[in-house]
Amino acid sequence: MAVLCLPVTLTAQTSSTSSGEDAMDPHSLERYTKEMTYVNPVLPGDHPDPTLLKVGDDFYHCGSSFHFNPYLPIYHSRDLVHWNIIGRVLPPSHSTMVADRPSGGVWQGAITYFYGSYWIYFSSGGQWFSRADNPAGPWSAPVPVKTDSATGPLGYDNSIFVDDDGTPYMVIKNGQKVNRIRALGRDGQLTDTVINLDWINAKLEYSWAEGPVMCKRNGYYYYFPAGDVSGGQYVLRASALTADSTKWERLGNFFKPGTDPKNTFRVPNHIAAPVQLADGTWWTIGQSYQKTEQDDWSGMGRQSSLYQVIWEGDRPWGMPPVSTPVLKPDLPQSGITWRTVHSDHFEDGAALHPAWHFLDRASAQKYSLTDRKGWIRLLPGNAKTHLVQKETEHYYSAITKVELDATDTTDQAGIYLTNGNQKVFVAFYTGYDGGKKIIFRHDTATFKVPNPVGKTLWLKVERNEHLLTASYSRNGEDWVKVGTVNSQAMDRTQPNYNSWVGTSVGLFAQGKPADFDCFIYKDGRNALPAVAYANYYGVEAVTSPQGKFITNNTNNGGWMMYAGMDLGTPARPSKKMQLELTATANTRLEVFLDSLGTGKPVAVANITPTAGKLKKISIAIDQSYGQHDVFIRFSPGVNRTALVRSLSFSTY
Repeated sequence: MAVLCLPVTLTAQTSSTSSGEDAMDPHSLERYTKEMTYVNPVLPGDHPDPTLLKVGDDFYHCGSSFHFNPYLPIYHSRDLVHWNIIGRVLPPSHSTMVADRPSGGVWQGAITYFYGSYWIYFSSGGQWFSRADNPAGPWSAPVPVKTDSATGPLGYDNSIFVDDDGTPYMVIKNGQKVNRIRALGRDGQLTDTVINLDWINAKLEYSWAEGPVMCKRNGYYYYFPAGDVSGGQYVLRASALTADSTKWERLGNFFKPGTDPKNTFRVPNHIAAPVQLADGTWWTIGQSYQKTEQDDWSGMGRQSSLYQVIWEGDRPWGMPPVSTPVLKPDLPQSGITWRTVHSDHFEDGAALHPAWHFLDRASAQKYSLTDRKGWIRLLPGNAKTHLVQKETEHYYSAITKVELDATDTTDQAGIYLTNGNQKVFVAFYTGYDGGKKIIFRHDTATFKVPNPVGKTLWLKVERNEHLLTASYSRNGEDWVKVGTVNSQAMDRTQPNYNSWVGTSVGLFAQGKPADFDCFIYKDGRNALPAVAYANYYGVEAVTSPQGKFITNNTNNGGWMMYAGMDLGTPARPSKKMQLELTATANTRLEVFLDSLGTGKPVAVANITPTAGKLKKISIAIDQSYGQHDVFIRFSPGVNRTALVRSLSFSTY
């Protein structure tokens, strides 16, 4: 146990609750024993142009995938907060009509259900649709949507509205001034007459009036156009589905003005059509960039957040964006964990997990899961092959075990991060430069060290906000630092809104085939800062000369959740947990996996006062492996009894 004799002077940075608010809330005590609240974004990272579908008790999400392929990932949820990826609609083999470049690819991804089937409409040089009996697939080959002179070009960012009688309509947007509606037949093609709404944006009141979606309530049709990528969401209402502009009422802004000084996201837009739950509440998902006056995380893309829709009579209002806990929908989680990057040991043989994507069509054909059992082999030829996922957080460690016999400067294999037009990237790899080297590059910074390990070694990139640190190892346990770079050049806004996509993180190979045994995300053996939580309630971040801490800020306890921590394999499960903390009074900390509602904690720490000293304690946990959401809950009592700086796990 390490003890550091350091003074602790605390300054509050954030606050999530107050005892006065809790006293008026009948659910307040439950929020400390169950995760009844959530913190946006619920789909962190690059998830632009979201569409949302409710079928029975299930929810599905899709949106624009641009040049990332396989195209159009489908997400599933049971509670609108926890999402997992279940499949992809369009494989590269069906994508010859797609512009295979940044800013190109597939736009829109409007998932819907009508006439007894799942459908998805998307744009790529015109409108297309695919059809399935199950949203996880398989999906049919894409079919072009036919148009005529009455409807004109079908544009992009369209959506599908299904009326009370089951009739589906395409909500069409083309350019700034074309907004139209037309019914769809059982063959998925346009039918009937055009409902012309071009008057909506004739005077450019809504910039582009893009991404229009519709819903219906109490006999009113609601039409929601977005402004443009920088923000703005609006709503119009009519009692009939008509082209007559005099029958539609412009209600103005959809979202209520924000008042949360801690909010880190721009005004959301491109909402999905609001859906109603069994308890009568309404909800929607919308996109926005994360950017404040002090910091810019636009490079992570347009992240999707969940908003409740409040009705004032027959006028809908989206609740304003906040970066503090929000009471979640009254729905069961059903075992789905928080959305995060997927750790992979490549043990499924022929199946690649749907979380992975490629940055070009050629790369999607250049890998094998069968050439070497339990490994993935990237087969780049003379080009570069990328296998990546959408980055989801500001704190993590990405680790791989790679085998490459580099004998030429073109031979490279390792960890890769890239954004936008792929001209700004981070690469950490085993390579060659007058001998075998380990090389770390970003922007103008390059670190090179001799490779003392050989052709098989471990590589790790740790992200601590904008700082990326690269290390290598011969055994995956003992690490040697190579260098640290500042990634703000990649994380911030770039030209053309980063080619409309966010940062991806994963693996790459160049020059010759390379084998990868695993890709581990948020390795539990690596200390994770306590401020890296994805969800929380009743806690706050505080600072001291020793760094940032998390503590409870109410007498009822409080909890924080760390998404997708990798706790090892069945052969090497985690057996202990380490906490770095300081305490002013006796405190009990309980650790849960995946949900606070599981009953029995997997570990308990009874903390005694540390007399102003920072301690690292080790506690036994139930043996665990795989990726889990890790909850730490403070026991009820006096607030600020313990302050946690970091957490980690060990397999011994």
